[in-house]
Amino acid sequence: MTGVVGRSAPTGWRAWVAGARPRTLPAAVVPVLVGTACAAGRADVIAWRAVAAGVVALALQVGTNYANDYSDGVRGTDRADRRVGPVRLVGSGLKPPGDVKRAALLSFLVAAVAGSALALAVGWELIVVGALAIAAGWFYTGGPRPYGYLGLGEAFVFVFFGVVATAGSAYVHEESLSGLALVASVPVGFLATALLVVNNLRDIPGDTESGKRTLAVRLGDGRTRWLYVALLVGAVVMVPVVAAVGERAGAALALAAVPLARRPVIAVLGGARGGELVPVLGDTGRVQLAFGVLLALGLWVTA
Repeated sequence: MTGVVGRSAPTGWRAWVAGARPRTLPAAVVPVLVGTACAAGRADVIAWRAVAAGVVALALQVGTNYANDYSDGVRGTDRADRRVGPVRLVGSGLKPPGDVKRAALLSFLVAAVAGSALALAVGWELIVVGALAIAAGWFYTGGPRPYGYLGLGEAFVFVFFGVVATAGSAYVHEESLSGLALVASVPVGFLATALLVVNNLRDIPGDTESGKRTLAVRLGDGRTRWLYVALLVGAVVMVPVVAAVGERAGAALALAAVPLARRPVIAVLGGARGGELVPVLGDTGRVQLAFGVLLALGLWVTA
């Protein structure tokens, strides 16, 4: 399985795995790790709540990916003849649109069930947050006026896979919002947004042709490349701020992930485009995962 249109297409369950876009899943895992670590030392960390928060985050990410696949596919945005990135189930004809839609709704249902368990233990406010997250995932490219087509996708990712996911993962243990979790959510959000930026950078030609006005299309190729770099630099700059706000020097451990950013930054600034940017998405996911794990570990051991 390559997951890239133009090579051997995945079949069976491998197609569903490819459609879930594994390279994007660190965006779901990292905020839960960091948010849970923020709660350590401030409240009792309850294992099942941490696991449930992880299920919610992963199910929302996968559901959003399938919903995006379905909506772009039926709109004709992800036509196989102009697709250069990871495989799309509907656009490439691997799965019927109805099946992909049901996979998206099933993923959102899993998120809703896990979120409801947390709401029963913590508070009804989590129901509201969860409903907003599911709606945001669906209407990213779905509905009559998808906001992803208006250049607002990056804002959605920063808010829901940065601030909400990180602060929410701490909230389920502390049952209150903490300054540390909110500050720690910023670098997490920056790196999650960087994943979408490099994805949209790759898709500028096809999105321009199909009328999908992403932020990358609006900014243009050059400024989008610098936005990607700025997000990675911003995550690094926030590390001492997180350490200071939480009085947890261990947060500096996250800086050990910086060398991993060298290859994707060189590729992006070096003018990589089209299929050359597919590996950059994986490299960015590895940067995010390493940064998040190290940040969470540093926060935990100095709690």
